[in-house]
Amino acid sequence: MSEDQKLRAEEVKNEANVLFKEKKFPDAIKKYSEAIELNDKVASYYSNRAFCHLKLESYGYAISDADAALAIDPTFAKANYRRASANMALGKFKDALKDLRVVSKRAPGDRDAKAKLDECAKIVKRIEFEKAIEHNETRRSVADSLDVNAIAVDASYSGPRINEETNKVDAEFVNAMVEAFKEQKKIHKKYAFMIILAIRQMMLELPSLIDVQVPKDGKLTVCGDVHGQFYDFINIFNTNGYPSEKHAYLFNGDFVDRGSFSIEVILTLFAYKWLYPNRLFLARGNHETDNMNKVYGFEGEVKAKFSEMMFKLFSETFNALPLSHVIENKIFVTHGGLFSRDDVTLDDIRKIDRLSQGQPGNDGLMCELLWSDPQPELGRGASKRGVGIQFGPDVTKNFLEKNNLDMVIRSHEVKEEGYVIEHDGKCVTVFSAPNYCDTVGNKGAFINITPDMKLDYVSFSAVPHPSVRPMQYASQFSGLLGM
Repeated sequence: MSEDQKLRAEEVKNEANVLFKEKKFPDAIKKYSEAIELNDKVASYYSNRAFCHLKLESYGYAISDADAALAIDPTFAKANYRRASANMALGKFKDALKDLRVVSKRAPGDRDAKAKLDECAKIVKRIEFEKAIEHNETRRSVADSLDVNAIAVDASYSGPRINEETNKVDAEFVNAMVEAFKEQKKIHKKYAFMIILAIRQMMLELPSLIDVQVPKDGKLTVCGDVHGQFYDFINIFNTNGYPSEKHAYLFNGDFVDRGSFSIEVILTLFAYKWLYPNRLFLARGNHETDNMNKVYGFEGEVKAKFSEMMFKLFSETFNALPLSHVIENKIFVTHGGLFSRDDVTLDDIRKIDRLSQGQPGNDGLMCELLWSDPQPELGRGASKRGVGIQFGPDVTKNFLEKNNLDMVIRSHEVKEEGYVIEHDGKCVTVFSAPNYCDTVGNKGAFINITPDMKLDYVSFSAVPHPSVRPMQYASQFSGLLGM
């Protein structure tokens, strides 16, 4: 390799660094790749590209680049840090712990690295402890040990109250709760528990795939990830209409995590589900899982605002959420995407025993529904995330034809305009968290569907919110995950 080629590679790398600082991560990846083509013996090129992949949540690609960097230079600690970040993001805490130990050993004076090592070690220890308990005794549901009637509401509580005669939410309560949340106030823990318990019971009785009809004299709105961005979430209702008997909503997973108002989002959704059980639909996303909640803030937020017991109840309720919906027998809706095999039917999805399985794991139908992504190339590819698969337009076409469907709506990915139409119009991604994590600058979107099955795509911008940063309740990991 000539010196001129090495110098040119450095120039291109510097161009990539500028693009990275400008948050143009896909463009930066192209430049780092160009530098690697010129000189593939520099560990930092791979490590820098890995950081871009982390920013884009392509954790599988980040791990591959970190591996490549360490193959070139086994002492390059930044690559260990990048790989730890990706594994932490995927909930692979033991793998992350190994790399964090290496980083801490090579930089013993780095307090930040030590803090992240300690926190990761605590998570690993806690998971192992919980597994040991489950192995030694039948796990008792939090719901079975919770007596909400015994929880007293002090006379000094001035927030909304659930009707004591009906013990059910009504429109007056839900409206008052939403207004309280806008002012960063909490509802009483008794009412929060009542809402979660009601939805848990409702979800336990549902199949894994739900058939949905568009209201004959109204419309159905499909929303993607909202990720705890309460003020943007409520803005959807303010501009598009609140749930009602004539206006149904389907929220397609990832209600929580990252945004620091996740408890407000999920309690609002659950309350509307209780109020309008046949007009508000909820699908599980990959962030309605224990591993994600430990890392991205929801567990910490629930514990800070309420209690550990409430988080455990949320966890049980998330395990019971349906995995997919079919609108008017024609549109398949799921959070992530399609499968590693071609013969999957809607009945196969209906029969998924999500209640026994609990967490989605790293393979199988449930995992792929929550984690997979479309790709422009034909066939299937390895997941850029490191979990699930990537599926091409032919895979989408085969699935639709086999199940007599017209199209797939999925979420799971940030899009500049909030939505994108792919696979010859047969696969649509919708994402409803504008200016994701206060940094990305994207628009959010939702899809309005009328009874004649016409789809209207609506993009919207972020609205102001209180000065609470994303992942406020996951501070130990915000730097590790590139926040």
